[in-house]
Amino acid sequence: MNWILKNTDKLEFHTSLTELLYPIFEDLKNCNWVLSDLDFIAHEEITIEFGKEYYILDEKDFEKFAKAKVQIIWGVISAIPKNESIELDINNLPYVEGNDDVWKDGNLQLSNSLIEIIAFDSSYTIIKFKSLNLSEKFKKYFDEAIELEKYK
Repeated sequence: MNWILKNTDKLEFHTSLTELLYPIFEDLKNCNWVLSDLDFIAHEEITIEFGKEYYILDEKDFEKFAKAKVQIIWGVISAIPKNESIELDINNLPYVEGNDDVWKDGNLQLSNSLIEIIAFDSSYTIIKFKSLNLSEKFKKYFDEAIELEKYK
């Protein structure tokens, strides 16, 4: 199941990763993270440089990034299990703006992602899951989340 958050009191802002991942963060500890097409506002110093096309963060660096006060305006954030290789096509990185496929159910842009978080103009946050268990944990906490299929 895939979800979209539009209106919620549980997030200080779209897309606050600390709050967004709260119900499932422990389940994603053994992942590396791919961040691409990123536009953000950092309200404190962070360890990544603004303006790169993509970033690959290990679990420790991602945890620091997720716990920092960073507002993701645009971007795709994918969790890849540590025991799987990250296969990126530099000429076809995951992206948001102009990508109609982000609105389709399923359809994760990196095939071995466990989840894909899509920040859409700091107005919407789309979360796509491979695992029904993770999806259910997320929905239990974010009961206001709307099924992506029913949104559009």
